[in-house]
Amino acid sequence: MRARMRILLLALAATICVSNAQTNNSSNDNKQQEQQQRSIWDEPIKFNTKTKDSCTMVVSGAGDYTRLRVSCKGPSQGQAPGRSYYCDFQGKPNICRAYNLNPRHYFTQMMWELRKLSHACQGAKIYRPQMCKKYPDEAQMTFLASWPKAPTTKLSKPVQEPRKPVVPAQNKPVTTPKPVKPQPQQPVKPQPGKGPQTRKTTPKPGKTTVHPTDQPDSKASRIASEYCWKSFHGICTYVINWFQN
Repeated sequence: MRARMRILLLALAATICVSNAQTNNSSNDNKQQEQQQRSIWDEPIKFNTKTKDSCTMVVSGAGDYTRLRVSCKGPSQGQAPGRSYYCDFQGKPNICRAYNLNPRHYFTQMMWELRKLSHACQGAKIYRPQMCKKYPDEAQMTFLASWPKAPTTKLSKPVQEPRKPVVPAQNKPVTTPKPVKPQPQQPVKPQPGKGPQTRKTTPKPGKTTVHPTDQPDSKASRIASEYCWKSFHGICTYVINWFQN
């Protein structure tokens, strides 16, 4: 019985020693990780935006990801307090070799881009510091969320007016134009100081001269035909007619 009791006590002591060693190792690992984080983030990165908002950058771990929170507070305007806001970023910058050598400088290069903005949380959706610019998006800090949320402006749809019923067009009676009475034209009076106006002259019919031979047979011609030769018939007729008149 005593031998069994000794064996049980030795086994219990061995298990206690093993558990203490494991807890010591895990605590040492946690202390090393905390010391490594504290050595980087003893002083958070601070900066001012273009509109004089004072901001701080704090890094934390979330599983395999590295998370960054940017918190800002604007200057007070009179009696009203200044605006306050924050935004979160997430990524795996530890993929980049340069980040593992100097992680603080990675976020310092990111801060150089944030301080150029009027609002630190309304910039790019993904930041590529120069030291890890060639690495994929997974190694960069990507925007997650912000508070307060930026207002999203929706495009207002144009209001459609109700369609009016189409009324069939009625045939209007055709109106015949009334005949216009011609107005008598008044003669144009010559104006003083102006030259004579040219008027259209209608050619007058020329006078036709009737030769003695063209007249119809008269008493003188009958007498001449009776008493004169045929070759002197015209002269005789003229002379007889002259005496008769």
